[in-house]
Amino acid sequence: MKKMLFLMGFMMMLSVSCNKELETPYDHPFFYIHQNNASEITVLATRNESVNYQVYFSTKTQFEPVTLTYEIIAGDGLKAGVDYEIVNTSSSLLFKPGFVEMPITIRWINNPIQEGKDNTLIISLLSNDKDIKIGMPGPDHKQSSLKITKI
Repeated sequence: MKKMLFLMGFMMMLSVSCNKELETPYDHPFFYIHQNNASEITVLATRNESVNYQVYFSTKTQFEPVTLTYEIIAGDGLKAGVDYEIVNTSSSLLFKPGFVEMPITIRWINNPIQEGKDNTLIISLLSNDKDIKIGMPGPDHKQSSLKITKI
């Protein structure tokens, strides 16, 4: 009798758990940018080379190209052609089907910083032609921009 009651209880528990709705995993595409998982990084004033800052596209396989626009904002302590040069000739990136990362290339120029000034470059991801979210999932939209401080 005890076995029978145990078996009936087990079957009831099993049937209740089978009716529970399954949660759908987060499955929405989004764009983000970071360097070693950080949204704020530094670069030495003596650096004299080109650096690729990768923009990532987290998505299932896409069958249509997506164009992402971005802007680069320089603080008042940095001057284009003196402290840095933006190598990309456009303010957009074209993610063709199958592409999940694209670079924004900045050539850093060896030049001392101006103390007391804003010696930052901020790469901000702005929008895209498919209305895909910018930044990591969640209310803060982390990694929607990358702040680079020249020190």
